[in-house]
Amino acid sequence: MQGFGKVFTWGVENVYKMDFFYGTYKDLLPDFIIHATAYYTSYIELIAGLLVVLGLKRDYALYALASVLVLVAFGHGLATPIWDLSHVMYRTILLITLLILPSEWDKFSFDKIIIKYSTEKK
Repeated sequence: MQGFGKVFTWGVENVYKMDFFYGTYKDLLPDFIIHATAYYTSYIELIAGLLVVLGLKRDYALYALASVLVLVAFGHGLATPIWDLSHVMYRTILLITLLILPSEWDKFSFDKIIIKYSTEKK
């Protein structure tokens, strides 16, 4: 939902211009890196989050979301050397748990439906 909000509610360009994003990093990083990061994190959160919910290419989506968490951790650490981990820690725990759990346990994913349909056709 965070990706949905960034892309459709606020607009990525507005997210980029927000004080907590551009205002925090304008003196620390080149503008093109801040701009690229705003777009990358917003669209990865939207697309990979949707893929996880649908159960389509689950592991690839989770790894993409992990890359966003790495960027967020780096960015917060760059802005404030000692920062509150609470909003990243729960997401990291959930992400690692989903990566550890066997995908076979997920009976209602699109990946399962596709595999089932393709084996029935043979």
